[in-house]
Amino acid sequence: MENRKCLECNEEIIGRSDKKFCDDQCRNAYNNKLNTDKIKIIKTINNILLKNRRILALLNPNGKTKVHKDKLLTKGYDFKYHTHTYTTKENAHYNFCYDYGILALDNDWYLLVRNE
Repeated sequence: MENRKCLECNEEIIGRSDKKFCDDQCRNAYNNKLNTDKIKIIKTINNILLKNRRILALLNPNGKTKVHKDKLLTKGYDFKYHTHTYTTKENAHYNFCYDYGILALDNDWYLLVRNE
């Protein structure tokens, strides 16, 4: 019978033949190390999306308004990140951060809307 070692602490494993870890603590530590980089990226993107939503909600308290690009940039809005896009029949493209949308108009003006 071969000596199996825990993938996390390298201790000998006793038990089932398909067991990979000596206990739950080692299993959790191993999987947390594997997922750390992925989780960091996801948290960073989610934080940007939530910040964008907060900015849109702050600048659009009544559900529909126009703002200049400079005001969005001053607040820290990141135009690269949004949750989804909606295209109207007239081919207008709204970028949404959850329930708040933004539509590019002429001369760096934007229409902010809320999808209720």
